This record gives sequence, C-alpha cells and structure tokens, in this order.
Amino acid sequence: MFIDLTLPIDNKIPVFPGNPKPNIKQFSTIKTKGWNEKQLTFTSHFSTHIDAPKHMLDTGKTLSDYPISSFIGETILIDARNQSMIDVDVSNVKPNDFVFFFTGHSNHIYEKDYFEKNPVISEKTIQNLIQKNISILGIDSFTPDNNPYDLHKLLFSHDIRIVENLTNLDQLPERIFCYIFPLNITNGDGAPCRVVAEIKK
Repeated sequence: MFIDLTLPIDNKIPVFPGNPKPNIKQFSTIKTKGWNEKQLTFTSHFSTHIDAPKHMLDTGKTLSDYPISSFIGETILIDARNQSMIDVDVSNVKPNDFVFFFTGHSNHIYEKDYFEKNPVISEKTIQNLIQKNISILGIDSFTPDNNPYDLHKLLFSHDIRIVENLTNLDQLPERIFCYIFPLNITNGDGAPCRVVAEIKK
C-alpha cells in the first residue's frame, strides 16, 4: 500500500514569511491554443520540499551531488505530538534511516499562525540522531528548528538532508519504506518533492 505524504502545489499553500508567493495560472487552454498548460512560479523551498546542505552552507552539497538511490530508503516514524520541544528516545533508529517526526503541525497549514508556535527538535535529540548516522530527517512542519537555524546547519554539516512540510503521517506505522523524488534542479539548494510511503505487509 502506498500513502502520499506530500502537500499540493497550488496558490493556497502558504509560503515562509518574506518569500514570494507562488503564481500558478493557466497559461494556455484547449480553446485558445489547442492544449492545456499551466505556468508555475515558486521557490525551491515551497510546499513539501527537501533541503540540501547548500541551503545554508556555502560549501555544502547540492541535490545534484546525491545519487537518486539515496532518496529511497527505510524510514522510522517518531510520534512527537504535543511536544513543543521534542526530546525523544531514538534507540530504535538504525544507521542510514530516514527519520520522520509526526507532530501534527501540518494540520494547521492553512491557518494564519502556521509559522508561529511550531514544535522544534531539541539539540540533544539531533545530536543523538547524528550519532546514529541517519541520512534524512523529515518533519510535518515548516522547520525542525527556528532562527538562527543552528540545528539545520548542524545536520547539514553531517550530510543529513531535511524534508519539510510532510503530511498524512498519522496514517503510518512506525516502520515504512519511503520514496522522496525532488525536482531535478541542477545544483539545487532544495526542491519541492513528491514523498510517498510504502507500507509493506
């Protein structure tokens, strides 16, 4: 069974404060040109997306530096609901795991205070995950930490990518297999991506 963990790409999805709003419009129609075609304008960190280390580190890797196989892997879900400061046991995490944090924050994506009072992950938990040698961290919020984003930079310095604005994590068991497919942006510092969980029986 497959479950889509991706928010839509549309004009209703809010953008991080200060970022340009998306512009998604009908460029042509069958009636006017003989075919339908949309014009899409948005940043590389819009909707459900993945951050590469280059997002905040001058010398960090871009998405182009990773083989496509590195975006597919075993994933563990950590239930972190009702925690404003997420401090959890990561003993079940294995090397190279993708680790997704289920906070429930994406349920508020269309509310005006979505970018306020978001849960954040403790430095202790991040350090423990680094020691576990994970490959990707995901969260159903717009960020795992807030300005000045020291934990972003800490993860990036250990070659750990970050997936933000996941959704539907409430439909997952603890262990899944996950596919993360970013747009193929040359030297991208990040990109919107389709994230799909496979639940194997």
